[in-house]
Amino acid sequence: MIEIGKPAPDFALYNTEKQLVSLESLRGKNVLIHFFPMAFTSVCTAQLCNARDNMEVYTRLNCTVLGISVDSLFTLGQFKKQENYSFDLLSDFNKTTITDYGLFNPDFVFNMKGVSHRAAILMDKQGIVRYFEVTPTAGDQPNYLAIREALESL
Repeated sequence: MIEIGKPAPDFALYNTEKQLVSLESLRGKNVLIHFFPMAFTSVCTAQLCNARDNMEVYTRLNCTVLGISVDSLFTLGQFKKQENYSFDLLSDFNKTTITDYGLFNPDFVFNMKGVSHRAAILMDKQGIVRYFEVTPTAGDQPNYLAIREALESL
């Protein structure tokens, strides 16, 4: 489970270039993770496009942005290409990370089971959680202003 002020659980997931990315390997940078239910859906696309469109802010504040879903790395590769995302999308196909982070959603739309709740998590350079938000419903967006304010305070 995630708690503000506590270390985030480590993970090692494959990105769309078939490279293993771990949270531990990103120490020394602030890290913003956008968890999203499914690629190619309207709200998930809007969530990640917001990150894409604000990359200059994240770069200036030494923040690595990641997107994580249970989609395969192949599906995420097509999604990344279509939407021109410059940050890594990671596949949690086995649902271990969403489980470790307390984000496993057992009942999504159309009777689909086992995707991630929509969430945003910001960790500082030491891997300590500084912002954590799970949206009330899958149709809601994270509070982007609050995320930016938390990042600017680091």
